[in-house]
Amino acid sequence: MSKPHGGKLVNREIAEHKKEKILEQAMELPTLNINEGLAKDAENIAKGVFSPLEGFLLEEDYSNILDEKRLNSDLPWTLPIILDTSNSSKIEIGETINLSYENQPLALMKVEEIYHFDKKEFAQKVYGTLDTKHPGIAKLMDMGDTLFGGKIELINELKNPFSKYNLRPLETRILFKEKGWRTIVGFQTRNAPHLGHEYVQKTALTFVDGVFINPVIGKKKEGDFRDEVILEAYNTLIENYYLKDRAVMSILPFEMRYAGPREAIFHAIVRKNFGCTHFIVGRDHAGVGDFYPPYAAQDIFDEFPDLGIIPLFFKAFYYCKKCGGVVNEKTCPHEQEHCIKFSGTKIREMLIKGQHPPKEMMRPEVVDIILRSGNPFVE
Repeated sequence: MSKPHGGKLVNREIAEHKKEKILEQAMELPTLNINEGLAKDAENIAKGVFSPLEGFLLEEDYSNILDEKRLNSDLPWTLPIILDTSNSSKIEIGETINLSYENQPLALMKVEEIYHFDKKEFAQKVYGTLDTKHPGIAKLMDMGDTLFGGKIELINELKNPFSKYNLRPLETRILFKEKGWRTIVGFQTRNAPHLGHEYVQKTALTFVDGVFINPVIGKKKEGDFRDEVILEAYNTLIENYYLKDRAVMSILPFEMRYAGPREAIFHAIVRKNFGCTHFIVGRDHAGVGDFYPPYAAQDIFDEFPDLGIIPLFFKAFYYCKKCGGVVNEKTCPHEQEHCIKFSGTKIREMLIKGQHPPKEMMRPEVVDIILRSGNPFVE
């Protein structure tokens, strides 16, 4: 099992026996209301998912991430985890504030720094574009211009309809140890599984002790699968097509940035914190539209020999009617006319029309789950 990123698993959760007193104090503090995405970031910081971060970024770390893709300590880190606001006039450096979500105290934060950031610089360096058609850029331009940096302490957990799937890194590490897994491959997804996903997971599983299927749960772009559909589909797949002691599913409450290569590194770091030793990186990982070259998210790993988790790269794979199974460009000698490609767009189009994608693309049991849901996609 891998060590946490930075060597230590962060825990910034307030102990249960202290909560009542802390809640009373929080109500008397200056309050900053935050949105769902920031609330999830705060929770992930506190639970160690974003180890070694103990709070929202200070300016020196923020700048270093933009320029070097590393924290000021030289530890690899590619996505700025920042707390933005448009209302900082009444809050001063050194104050402790109440971070509130939906009018309920979520976390305390010691404001160590207040600084401004250049949105265009952020956009160009993190996303590689200024095009507002990119969902990350659209969100960025709606953010406040001022950033608060400082450590946090989590008071309350967010309400989560999928809480039974929501394991902390400390819990997954215990679970992997109980199963006797020393090597674990992580799989990031925001889609219901087709046969290609199953192929890469099981191919990777051939070389490790267990697979950690870790769907992103939370706000996504239009056309992505709804959270409950993803979970039900994977439950069905695991129940019918995986050995019971070789696959674990847990969710990642997180708002996708669609930052392509940078986000691929970030996703690997998060799975390292959960205990994974390997991480699957496919074609156009964390990409959107045509903003990134197909394999840019794989190429960027060359910059991080010290990442501490082994990437497993998968390029083109498809179902070959002549071979009678899922293959890739290294294993199949047949012409393209015999191949059925795993097109997410085509699968979506068929599902929207109520049609069953062929069994060479998606397991019938998974298709049934999706079609029974009514409307499986985010609108």
